[in-house]
Amino acid sequence: MWFNQVQTILGASLVTHDQTLRSFASDNYAGVHPEVLTAIASANDGHQSAYGYDDYTQALRQKMRDEFGQQAETFVVFNGTGANVLALTAMMPRWGAVICSNLAHIETDEGGAPERVSGLKLFNVQHVHGKLTPESIATQVYDIGFEHRAQPLVVSITQSTEVGTVYSVAEIKAIADYCHENKLLLHLDGARIWNAAAALGVTFKEMITDTGVDVVSFGGTKNGVIAAEAVVVINPEAVDGLIFLRKLSMQLMSKMRFASAQLLALLENGLGMRSAAHANKMASHLRHLLEAKMESGEIVGLRFTNPTDANAVFACLPKEAIAKIREQVHFYDWDLKTNEVRWMCAFDTTEADVERFVGIISETLKP
Repeated sequence: MWFNQVQTILGASLVTHDQTLRSFASDNYAGVHPEVLTAIASANDGHQSAYGYDDYTQALRQKMRDEFGQQAETFVVFNGTGANVLALTAMMPRWGAVICSNLAHIETDEGGAPERVSGLKLFNVQHVHGKLTPESIATQVYDIGFEHRAQPLVVSITQSTEVGTVYSVAEIKAIADYCHENKLLLHLDGARIWNAAAALGVTFKEMITDTGVDVVSFGGTKNGVIAAEAVVVINPEAVDGLIFLRKLSMQLMSKMRFASAQLLALLENGLGMRSAAHANKMASHLRHLLEAKMESGEIVGLRFTNPTDANAVFACLPKEAIAKIREQVHFYDWDLKTNEVRWMCAFDTTEADVERFVGIISETLKP
């Protein structure tokens, strides 16, 4: 195949970094899953129609219907921010507003794109471990029909949340029921949707379609693909003009077969769920090893701040210890005021990676 030929020709010149390096900064730091790379290579030979009229995109659309229900429509995009902005734009008129958590990715980490690009308004509310509830959403559902206030029309939740927690199926259904009873639509930011489904042990249909979610931003990048995500419309009446909005939002890729082939690879033979489950398992392993050392008194000064439901561990520890540990392993600060950090695991995190990291933390925090 062409891919192997290129490797042979270029040889060591392809290697531009230490390929043994592992961090706990982000699952975005991980590379592309080998099986996904194979899928990209397999899709490369010959010519296929552009802009989504290729065999791979058609197959993906049907596969997504198998996963979410036969009414589901899939729109492949480049990235998560694009998926969120596109979905929310299609779900409301320009005077609409979105209710979200005050740490939602659309609020804190997308450069203002939802508001600047789409022109919509975000109403953020307090969360409990990253989650919204019907009660917290209700705090922004007022002045309906009042022309001086942007109208709350959509609720957006993140699954798994920005702090690594996972909504239960019942929690999502309660939110969806509240939304629909109050003439709101429900959007789900699924940047780590695989980790959530794997953690719950449910299908996408059980977690999304059966609970009443209207539109999903379907993530892939954090689970071993590159530049391949999608907007999945569960309720066709929830969006308007999405096919046109994708183009004018610069999210319509010409060689879409390569993105679709990657998402198909995750959906084939359970690859995506296995990869996400492994990342979750490594985060759980990291936490359990540290908890054991805390209980035995081998380390002091560490406190966990959120449940570890998926592939993230959040903890507070002394500022000096954070700097010392980071000299050997990279990770991100989460809240500088409280010395809270985030440790993320990925599909390629190994038990040896975790145990080495635990050793470094233990040495730094020993009494």
